[in-house]
Amino acid sequence: MRREATGAYDVTVAGGETVRAFIPVPLPPSPDVDLREGLRRPFEAAVAALGRLDAVTELLPDAAFFVYGYVRKEAVLSSQIEGTQSSLSDLMLHEAGGASGVLLDDVVETSNYVAALYHGIRRLRDDDFPLSNRLMREVHAKLLASGRGATMMPGEFRRSQNWIGGSRPGNAAFVPPPPGHVEECMAALERFIHATDDDLPALIKAGLAHVQFETIHPFLDGNGRLGRLLITLMLCDAGLLREPLLYLSLYFKQQRDTYYRLLNEMRRTGDWEAWLRFFLEGVQHVAEAAVATARSASEIVAANRDRIAQEGRRAGSALRVHRALAERPVDRINGIAERTGLSAPTVAASLRLLEELGLVSEVTGRQRGKIFAYDSYLDVLREGTEEPPG
Repeated sequence: MRREATGAYDVTVAGGETVRAFIPVPLPPSPDVDLREGLRRPFEAAVAALGRLDAVTELLPDAAFFVYGYVRKEAVLSSQIEGTQSSLSDLMLHEAGGASGVLLDDVVETSNYVAALYHGIRRLRDDDFPLSNRLMREVHAKLLASGRGATMMPGEFRRSQNWIGGSRPGNAAFVPPPPGHVEECMAALERFIHATDDDLPALIKAGLAHVQFETIHPFLDGNGRLGRLLITLMLCDAGLLREPLLYLSLYFKQQRDTYYRLLNEMRRTGDWEAWLRFFLEGVQHVAEAAVATARSASEIVAANRDRIAQEGRRAGSALRVHRALAERPVDRINGIAERTGLSAPTVAASLRLLEELGLVSEVTGRQRGKIFAYDSYLDVLREGTEEPPG
């Protein structure tokens, strides 16, 4: 279906240059999105894959451990898209109090992403707070609480013109709405998110809202990360997922050219269906991959547990240490001792056994303040995160 352009251009001045800034019309699209023929099958496949992913949290014995690791995997991927070099190992080492081999700001930005996601989920789930512009500003404040973004108005909508691509406004690939239109555009997006009279499924609304948020680009920095977080928050808020386990960052990273092409074409022609087909295929692909990763992680934990159990009298404490590392795959001896209730010498002895079995390794090379990593478990989570952003 072809539509008229999905917004209007406003001639404005930015950085001393005259530019055409795009102001999107409010959602939902008009005429309505056609969920029949071209989108019916990808929509049904995506919903089914989401259902299987949601069931993982009930079926896996160590689902809470997996959520801990998978959230951090997404933080790494989403931050890599924005240019950071932090890896999953760097993030977990940082959280354990170690020094990683990359710039501290890169690791801090990735750690902020974890805090921002957990803040949003806690507000929705525990505080019964609505998914609103206020909540998005709160999440944004967490996202840019420290590191390079701390000077970019954390938690506040921008009051100056920004642009996407190019070295200056005049050669930008896209110029979002002028700052004077940001509040009204975001108010319209909030109304759309909460509307119940548009008959749009929550998954479709999440795909539409993501594009609208990216088009408005309401903050000076962090828009890409928050725009991807918005998808997860909407799906959790709608009850499609009990845990925040669906992340499209790796898919968007791998399909970057297609992603940006479809966004630009949609703004020009109103072809929401082409974008939604791409989005739904991504949801299906990512959900299925997450289920496979969850099962692999669970199988590795179970196999390692069985291996430790064969060690006779040494197995008791080692199993408790192993469980603590499945919960937090990189940690200090003292941290493991606190979480298991074991003494530090007992934890150290158990870690030596796990090292002998080839299950963990010490990652600092120091004699004091040693930090251990659960290697085989981390290997499952690392897939897709160790490549530099392309």
